[in-house]
Amino acid sequence: MSFVITPPKPAVIPVRGSDAVFPVHRIYCVGRNYAAHTIEMGGDPDREEPFFFQKNPDNLVTGGGDFPYPPQSSDVHHEIEMAVALSKGGKDIPLDKAMEHVWGYGVALDMTRRDLQGVAKKAGRPWEVGKAFEHSAPCSDLVPASEIGHPDKGAVWLKVNGETRQEGDLGQMIWKVPEMISYLSGLFELAPGDVILSGTPSGVAAVSRGDVLHGHIDGVGELHSKVV
Repeated sequence: MSFVITPPKPAVIPVRGSDAVFPVHRIYCVGRNYAAHTIEMGGDPDREEPFFFQKNPDNLVTGGGDFPYPPQSSDVHHEIEMAVALSKGGKDIPLDKAMEHVWGYGVALDMTRRDLQGVAKKAGRPWEVGKAFEHSAPCSDLVPASEIGHPDKGAVWLKVNGETRQEGDLGQMIWKVPEMISYLSGLFELAPGDVILSGTPSGVAAVSRGDVLHGHIDGVGELHSKVV
């Protein structure tokens, strides 16, 4: 096979303690998956059907890399989330089989141009301009579920310049990991390499150039990034 242009490099996430990498197919993000965050964003905290949006695989920033402040925005927010990496795909995955599809976990940030997202919401337009921009998905190394199991509770927090901004617990997720996988597989045919960002607790706020971000999820790992 010959290409008419040089093909892009594959998007990958390093694996903790290994030279191997995880190839990324797609990135799905679930919106408003913690009640307190739903309230702070003006939503109804009652359990409702989940909704998803996508980031692009090449939006990832790995290895503790910097987050460049994006253009056309003056209100960029942090959202700390657990990343769920899938080793198997499928359609209409039964709830009791969903966790068989999980390869491992990581700590991620869903960086958001909140002002541009707000404009898109008011106009009834897609969110990509606020969510799927370059470098908008910093992510830690992944850790296999074979080593840590499937965390369903434990502290989730983000500090900015040493000050705690976001705090929550995995147990507070409205839609649990198996439910997200099963539901999402009814909308899309999931594939090996898909990554799901599982929602953020309350406390999202703006970042500025020079800020140092430190994210943590109990049993999963740490994430470090600097806004430049």
